Amino acid sequence: MAQKKETVYLKADRNIEVEKRAVTLGDVLKIESVNPILLAKLKAIRLLKFQKESSGRPKKQERQAVSILKVIELIHEEYPDVEIENIGESDFIVTYEEQKSAGGIWHYLKAAGVVAVSFTGAAFSIMAFNNDVDTVKLFGQIYELLTGRASDGFTVLELTYCIGLVIGILTFFNHFGKKRFTVDPTPMEVEMRLYENDLQTTLIENFSRKEKELDVGSTDTHGSDRP
Repeated sequence: MAQKKETVYLKADRNIEVEKRAVTLGDVLKIESVNPILLAKLKAIRLLKFQKESSGRPKKQERQAVSILKVIELIHEEYPDVEIENIGESDFIVTYEEQKSAGGIWHYLKAAGVVAVSFTGAAFSIMAFNNDVDTVKLFGQIYELLTGRASDGFTVLELTYCIGLVIGILTFFNHFGKKRFTVDPTPMEVEMRLYENDLQTTLIENFSRKEKELDVGSTDTHGSDRP
């Protein structure tokens, strides 16, 4: 009777960040097997190694696109009889980024700068829109039509418009501070996920077109000294 082969399941996210230059399969993949000994050995297999700069210092950030076929090839080099099931991405990006400290006061200054720019930009956009459609004149005409009196520029219409604008913004963005009004993702989160997906697709395609993707038959483009 033939011996039953081991089955290994692999799952990779689209983009994985690592903190060390020598990257193993366990650093970037979720691996599952009923054999705990095999599982530990698979996680220790070297995938790639990010180089240092000519000065000897590690680069602050670097990316490498990897094909899941390269991962399968590395596993089969060590364990040719293992059956592999990939339930994740077929191509993924490994991003090495040099770890930095929290930043202290500089971090808070940058956050305050972003808040100030965002607030100023939003306020300018609202004022430009109101000026473009001449909201003041429109409210004045509506107020005079309904009451028979001329508007002094600040009536119940302007007040309710300001309140409604705030409510509309909070409803649209679906949160205020850390409080979320519904379980749905906010429009900003949706746009950020779409941007990340487009960015990752572009990176993978660029690596593939330049033939720099770590794929079957290719060697470690970062100078790994894999045994």
